[in-house]
Amino acid sequence: MRIALHGSSFVASGFDHNPPGAWEECVTTLSSHFAPLTTFEPRFERLIDQVRELGFSRMDVWQPAELNWQWAEAGHVAAAVRVLRSRGVTPTSLAGEFGATRAEFTAACSLAAGIGAPLLSGTTALYHSDREFVIETLKRHHLRLAIENEVELTPAEMLAEIGDGGDGMIGTALDTGWYATHGYDPAQAVRDLCGHIFHVHLKDVLPGEEHINCGYGRGCVPVEECVKALITTGYRGVISVENHTLDHDPAEELVRARKLLENLLS
Repeated sequence: MRIALHGSSFVASGFDHNPPGAWEECVTTLSSHFAPLTTFEPRFERLIDQVRELGFSRMDVWQPAELNWQWAEAGHVAAAVRVLRSRGVTPTSLAGEFGATRAEFTAACSLAAGIGAPLLSGTTALYHSDREFVIETLKRHHLRLAIENEVELTPAEMLAEIGDGGDGMIGTALDTGWYATHGYDPAQAVRDLCGHIFHVHLKDVLPGEEHINCGYGRGCVPVEECVKALITTGYRGVISVENHTLDHDPAEELVRARKLLENLLS
């Protein structure tokens, strides 16, 4: 298994981790920071340098803010590829939301393929209404779709979403935090979804319905048990460390998370 860093972990960086508003304001601010083409490359360089400083060489590029299909032009994609290659960081997925229309989903796929990401890890409303088009577009761009369980309360609901798997194109990006928030044991979810997991967002959250992220060991997710379940079920993909806390800089927690995973997987 390989370890990556989820780009959403930087969501509150635009406010020095002291945002005056909620999640949506953080996303909008960060997206506005990266969107201008004239400043994109040096700003994206600083982001990727942070990823390396935290000890990661793989990353889920977070599309709502860091590289968004709604505003990304060819120049953004070329600059992102230059930066990723020069810093030795591999994009493990384009993570986030992938639109509700054919044009939007195609734009998301083009962006993911353009930066060399093999996977979309997140959600798209189009999958429910236009499944054949989604699968055809994924095949054309040599991608797979890993559906994140943000609204699915149980693995059974996720399996219903995946269906026949679309010739191996559709699976899940198992988010341990969301299963815990919904009251389902995330380690059991790993076992229930064996063979359908394309990607893992390994996240700890505080108890309750608010879905407040925290460092590993501080919340209600049995992180080590989840990793052991991934090992015993034969998962061979990426484990993406995710901690999109808003009220403090998660840098130290991200480093500790990486070291814990390295020890568990060694």
